[in-house]
Amino acid sequence: MSDIDALKAEIKKLSARATTTKMNLHDLSEELPISWETIPTVAQQAYDAYRELTEARAKLKQVELS
Repeated sequence: MSDIDALKAEIKKLSARATTTKMNLHDLSEELPISWETIPTVAQQAYDAYRELTEARAKLKQVELS
C-alpha cells in the first residue's frame, strides 16, 4: 500500500471518529442539563478528533504535492 493510500485509509477512520464525537457532543447538548459535568470531556474528544483529522488531511495534501 502506498503512502497516499495509507493516509487516505487513515483519514477515512479519523473522519468516522470525528463524526462520532460530533454526534456525542450534539446528543449531550440536547440532554442538558443532564450530564453537564461531562461537557469538557466530550468537547475535548471532539476537538482532538477534528485536530487529528485536519492534520492528516494536511499531510495527505503535502504528500500529494511532493
